[in-house]
Amino acid sequence: MTAGYTAPSTQDGSYPRPQLLREKWQPLDGTWQFRVDPTSVGIQEGWYHGEWAESENIVVPYPPESAMSGLERTVGNETIWYRTPFSTSSSTDANSEDISKKRTILNFGAVDYRCDVWVNGQHQGHHRGGSVPFSFDITEAIRDDGDGVIVVRVTDDALDLSMPRGKQDWVEVPHAVWYGRTSGIWQSVWLEQVAAVHITKLAWGCRCMTEGATLTATLSAAAPKGTNLSVKLRKGEVELATTSVNVVGYAADLVIPIAEMQNGQGWEEFAWSPESPTLLDAKVTLDVPGQDPDQVASYLGLRTVQIDAGWISINGRPIYLRSVLEQGFWPDSHLSAPSTESLRHEVELVTRLGFNSVRVHQKIEDPRYLMWADRFGVLVWAEMPAAYEFSADAVERTTQEWIQRIRRDISHPSIVTWVPMNESWGTPELTRHEDQRAYLVALTNLTRALDPSRPVVSNDGWEHMDTDVVSIHDYAATGQEIVERYGSNNALEQAFAGLAGSGRRVFVGETSFSGQPIMITEFGGVKLSSDWEDKSDSWGYSEIQNPKDFAKKLLELVEGVRACPGVTGFCYTQLTDTGQEQNGLLYDDRTPKIPVEEIRAAITASIGRWG
Repeated sequence: MTAGYTAPSTQDGSYPRPQLLREKWQPLDGTWQFRVDPTSVGIQEGWYHGEWAESENIVVPYPPESAMSGLERTVGNETIWYRTPFSTSSSTDANSEDISKKRTILNFGAVDYRCDVWVNGQHQGHHRGGSVPFSFDITEAIRDDGDGVIVVRVTDDALDLSMPRGKQDWVEVPHAVWYGRTSGIWQSVWLEQVAAVHITKLAWGCRCMTEGATLTATLSAAAPKGTNLSVKLRKGEVELATTSVNVVGYAADLVIPIAEMQNGQGWEEFAWSPESPTLLDAKVTLDVPGQDPDQVASYLGLRTVQIDAGWISINGRPIYLRSVLEQGFWPDSHLSAPSTESLRHEVELVTRLGFNSVRVHQKIEDPRYLMWADRFGVLVWAEMPAAYEFSADAVERTTQEWIQRIRRDISHPSIVTWVPMNESWGTPELTRHEDQRAYLVALTNLTRALDPSRPVVSNDGWEHMDTDVVSIHDYAATGQEIVERYGSNNALEQAFAGLAGSGRRVFVGETSFSGQPIMITEFGGVKLSSDWEDKSDSWGYSEIQNPKDFAKKLLELVEGVRACPGVTGFCYTQLTDTGQEQNGLLYDDRTPKIPVEEIRAAITASIGRWG
């Protein structure tokens, strides 16, 4: 097994689940066997047990469509299989507790889209949902010598438009705003050994800055009588608080007061914000009668988010969001990050370019990306990947995966808004059909029910219903056009009453403007065309011929948005070139098209009150 952490707030990003760490774990990423099953005969022929006479190799967790997988082949709607041996015999040593009292958990970060899992020929379970984690207790399937073989069967039908897919294309050659596919295992796989009753989820929060931290800990089974959960909080080497509670049932709720914050004067030293992203370390111990304690390490950030007088406020103070659109796509690894270091580099780039916020677009990002956002103080707009039809299946699948996503990421202080829908994708007749409008409102309110601590952008871009933020997409070619459309109260009233620059209504149904923050959450999209004269399929929303004019256009567009006094934030499209969409500030290899200093100067131009 591998050591999992030192202080959770300073971990290196190697552990796949950064806010619930165990000290010993076994990574399973690396070379696995791989087979394509074009006619889906694998189950009938028993591919889930025994040796494979024929197979290729694939590097997990990179999707088979990517170069880093070693295959670079299109899967389409074919069934694919994975196989790897493992051993738990090194999971313990002679001085540790009896391994027979432990349970072995097999964890998957994400598998796109449906999968079945076998261990030593025994079926462990099924999972549906391409972007969220899942686990199986495989204890009973492991051989007496601690060895075993994992087999995973995956289907990812490219033509199933009820499946939440984000910007993965359904045709073989990517077109328009859609990119190459990511099928199969695309986030880390790992083993860990736990007590029979153990912690499965931690949900950190902060109701108010003088109260301290809140925690909900979820357990794998109902706690027997006498079970106790204790929490210790530290800031660096200083212990801040210790508290405990008796546990009844499957979960425990705690309020953890921090003495130094209770008088209302010392909380800034402990508060998380973009300017001071302070993280606290936590040790959580579950003591269950008759078993060894289950101990996990975590980190948290104390901060509040609210809407106040037309602004998003962090810890009661308004902030102007300077955001960039992040597709989270790499040319050689697709939606999988090339490495844990690349996730850190990506977040660092956002800050170096002058942004304080990032809108992760149509992707549920690796939780380690969010960890680095927590560390660097980057605010995150967290968005749900869309399905592309409205149907009962699409509603069910999107809702289920969105719930799982919120529960996975609710503890990250960097996330400041939830975005369940983008540009009415999946609800193409929203303006005319009551059922689609009901779905949007239901999804928005479901989000609030799961997490009342953050604002919700109901439908980013246009056709809002019951939204906490009014977000507008407008690819105006000049800064002056932006000012004309949104630069005065009269201009905003006209935009809200009719069609905005996108040609779509800002509000639908009974919803109207009621003082929400107004933000331009997609604009720009400028292509530096001199670089792509040999790529006829490349495009941008507008084109500039040389780097000098590119810098001028960037500054002009940002200053146009900043000149609109009613607008309290923006999101520039986009961070990197992605596929045929060549309108990034950076090339797809993450090198800048113009000097970083020039980009930063443009993004931070005309900074006024509150950033």
